Amino acid sequence: MQESARERKATSGRGRGDARAEGERDVLAKIKEMPEPDRAMAKRLHALISSIAPSLVPKTYYGMPAYAKDGKVICFFQAASKFKVRYATFGFQPDASLDDGAMWPIAFALTKLTAADEAKISALLKKALR
Repeated sequence: MQESARERKATSGRGRGDARAEGERDVLAKIKEMPEPDRAMAKRLHALISSIAPSLVPKTYYGMPAYAKDGKVICFFQAASKFKVRYATFGFQPDASLDDGAMWPIAFALTKLTAADEAKISALLKKALR
């Protein structure tokens, strides 16, 4: 929660034009702080999200790399090291349009990031932005 409060304070004075550049800087700084293999996964996800969904604005979300649309977080990466667990998490927030009937997944465990995983994430990102 303290991390979130610091993030809100830091971003409150940013103009719209500054949000992308400063958000990018903040996300890359968070990724740089991560130990391997989290850092490698986060870098690849950042590049993938930036290429598939350039309309999403990078930002930090509770100290994690996240990507927002109209100020609302759509997806995020939670490093395994953040909570000392055996897998990282790539997740979506409620504003992602992933609805599929009465039940659908919104978070995915990652122990590594394969080409097949990247293809699945790309498809989910495209669906989330509809």
